[in-house]
Amino acid sequence: MTSPQSITILGSTGSIGTSTLDVLSRHPQAFRVHALTASSQVDVMLAQCAQFKPVVAVMAQESAGRQLADKVKAEGLSVEVRWGAQALIDVASHPDVDAVMAAIVGAAGLPPCMAAARAGKRLLLANKEALVVGGEVFLEAVREGGARLLPIDSEHSAIFQSLPEDPSTWPSRVQKIILTASGGPFRSRDPLTLKDVTPEQACAHPNWVMGRKISVDSATMMNKALEVIEARYLFGLQPAQLEVVIHPQSVIHSMVQYQDHSVVAQLGTPDMRVPIAYGLSWPERMTSGASALDFHGLPAMTFESMEQPGHLLRFPGLKLAWETLKGAPGSCAVLNAANEVAVDAFLNRKIRFDQIHAVNRQTLDAWAFDAPQNLEDLIELDTQSRQVAQQAVAKLV
Repeated sequence: MTSPQSITILGSTGSIGTSTLDVLSRHPQAFRVHALTASSQVDVMLAQCAQFKPVVAVMAQESAGRQLADKVKAEGLSVEVRWGAQALIDVASHPDVDAVMAAIVGAAGLPPCMAAARAGKRLLLANKEALVVGGEVFLEAVREGGARLLPIDSEHSAIFQSLPEDPSTWPSRVQKIILTASGGPFRSRDPLTLKDVTPEQACAHPNWVMGRKISVDSATMMNKALEVIEARYLFGLQPAQLEVVIHPQSVIHSMVQYQDHSVVAQLGTPDMRVPIAYGLSWPERMTSGASALDFHGLPAMTFESMEQPGHLLRFPGLKLAWETLKGAPGSCAVLNAANEVAVDAFLNRKIRFDQIHAVNRQTLDAWAFDAPQNLEDLIELDTQSRQVAQQAVAKLV
């Protein structure tokens, strides 16, 4: 009998984190939780500590960490409580940890992801920003540490499952990767009415249950732009070999087209527990808790080109993926920072939905920057890009 894998979950109270814990609960003999981390949801974290009994619980915010420490003590739980950025890095790189689920939303997840990579962990990457922001700097940390990088985003997991096992054969055998997109809640909406969209409407995804930020990204299709960038770094193909097609039913999660024009696709119910279970068990497979596809009850599967005039007006941000990939090193990090600022401004009703793209565009156009060489450069680039984006927001308020 093999020893159970020791897992750290970065972002355990979010949708990916809770889905990961659900999968782990189905395999108690195979996994044990070393650390759980969150930003501010103290009561949710307390309940997770009571159920999964981690060695350490980390809150990003000090005030939340102190609250959790008091409640853990009152409950008599044997859990060490820590807080702050260094504590996140420590639990991501701890020598007792085998695998790290990276599910912190945004650029804040980059430092612990880098630490896990340098420590040679099995890194289950649900935080696409680590690659979007980190780019070659992050990949170099993966190579130096000997980490095993496994994609958890449903699209990238689908691509990974559809590719040959030997990565050295990908350039010669693969013609292109096709990422599917649901089109979000506004796929058929008149583009001229998007200025009237509310945060509540943008967060109401038709197929997936996600956090507020990624739900807005899905509605603008900026999530797909970030996924194109992530796919470029994950799979080593050229930007011209990456394509997006709208598939409203979210049954086919992505596809790989080979040189002979055959296409291999991964299908499944829209449930993040499927790619999570695959990442945890790779190269084996295990039960996830997700429902099986009922092929007799499936609706007709349809596909729409992104080149349709209406889609170009609805989702102008998608093309920024190829623009930044072809731009100067660091361009993708600038785009990500601008988008995080713009989405936050929209969710707080400071700008309109259709102005998210304007903030992203203006930040990219206004910024001149040096190529980042290390984590410190990336953090500085992220900080300065946010300042430029905030200035763009201020002009629109």
